[in-house]
Amino acid sequence: MTKSDKINFSTPSGFPEFLPGEKRLESYLLDTIRRVFENYGFTPIETPAVERLEVLQAKGNQGDNIIYGLNPILPPNRQAEKDKAGETGSEARALKFDQTVPLAAYIARHLNDLTFPFARYQMDVVFRGERAKDGRYRQFRQCDIDVVGRRELSLLYDAQMPAIITEIFEAINIGDFLIRINNRKILTGFFKSVGIEENQIKSCIGIIDNLDKVGETKVKQELEKEGILVEQTHKIIDFIHINGSIDEVLDKLKYLAQSMPEAEEFCLGVTELETVISGVRNLGVAENRFCIDLSIARGLNYYTGTVYETTLIGHEALGSICSGGRYEELVGMFLDEKMPGVGISIGLTRLMSRLLKAGILSSFAATPAQVMVVNLQEDLMPIYLNVSQKLRKAGINVITSFEQRPLGKQFQQAEKQGIQFCVIIGSEEAAAQKSALKDLTTREQVEVSLLNLAEEIKRRLAHTTPRLS
Repeated sequence: MTKSDKINFSTPSGFPEFLPGEKRLESYLLDTIRRVFENYGFTPIETPAVERLEVLQAKGNQGDNIIYGLNPILPPNRQAEKDKAGETGSEARALKFDQTVPLAAYIARHLNDLTFPFARYQMDVVFRGERAKDGRYRQFRQCDIDVVGRRELSLLYDAQMPAIITEIFEAINIGDFLIRINNRKILTGFFKSVGIEENQIKSCIGIIDNLDKVGETKVKQELEKEGILVEQTHKIIDFIHINGSIDEVLDKLKYLAQSMPEAEEFCLGVTELETVISGVRNLGVAENRFCIDLSIARGLNYYTGTVYETTLIGHEALGSICSGGRYEELVGMFLDEKMPGVGISIGLTRLMSRLLKAGILSSFAATPAQVMVVNLQEDLMPIYLNVSQKLRKAGINVITSFEQRPLGKQFQQAEKQGIQFCVIIGSEEAAAQKSALKDLTTREQVEVSLLNLAEEIKRRLAHTTPRLS
């Protein structure tokens, strides 16, 4: 390659790259989410970005996701190895598209080293080869929790999920949100009661799950294409529109159960939902944070019981900001053992980009530094270094200006990075063991002894809202 050759160094489509302030915001969100996860006893794990392709495609769990396969690219002098390098069968590898299938493989690999119920969280990057568009990426970070049991798992773990969702989004302070809860057994049982064939139920659930995205008219058209009769469609639409308070919806479901033929699965779903709702209430989740929504289905076929979707009130167009549910067979598929689980997922990269664009969140300042020690004289650098270290040992984030430039330029640099305070020490201040402390937000400047400098900065920071870019 010659110097005249031009290289396209732009990021590939669908692969995000953050500015420093955005990356600091992501770190803050990750820290907040991690704190809540650990508050409920979830333990961290990390699975490889690469799994065997047969693992990712096990029993059709790929769904509609496009998987990125991995093929070695050999240098020109090693092209003779090309045939040997090609991987097929059990050696074919690909990038993981979610966290749940790798979790199943992880448990199978470490079964004898884990304690059950196994509660874990992951905040890994996943990859999907979908069409890149605004707010949707091919590489993104997911924050997942799952609890997996052996043979059985208490429904109180299902109840705990809305409490965790609530604590996370209240801590992030993004406004009012609503956790919509349903149970797949209720939907499946109702479809059976109106005469929907067993082999049509999964398709119908997938169609219903798109109600918020495509609207009622489109749902009716899709059900008709599926061969559902007009009378059946009307019953389905009327059913998913059942509303009211939580207790009113539960009462309506119990009443329906009494008049439905072969209602065993439906009744079980209602009983499970009632148990989960009771647990959510006992965990102290405010009534305005959750509801029963019979249109929530979660299109993924491995969900078998409780399902959740969370929406931001007034910003419903953002879609679900946290979703998940209960599954029975997914995790045990590599072990031929029943291992029920329940979990939720926050697609953090997607969510953050949407919240930034909507103005609900703001980027952080570019640097975590709270103070800049400016450079007035090169011969005073030993004092600047000494003062900087003392401030750091006091728990203050500091940038030391190593280049001597006009003071105004140094102030501009500090402001551009979101630094609030500048420490100014010239010959007179050094001789008197004092400094000038300038607040770039208020333009106030005060004289402070070097002995009390750290405490004064900490006092002022305690009464200051962190600056955003």
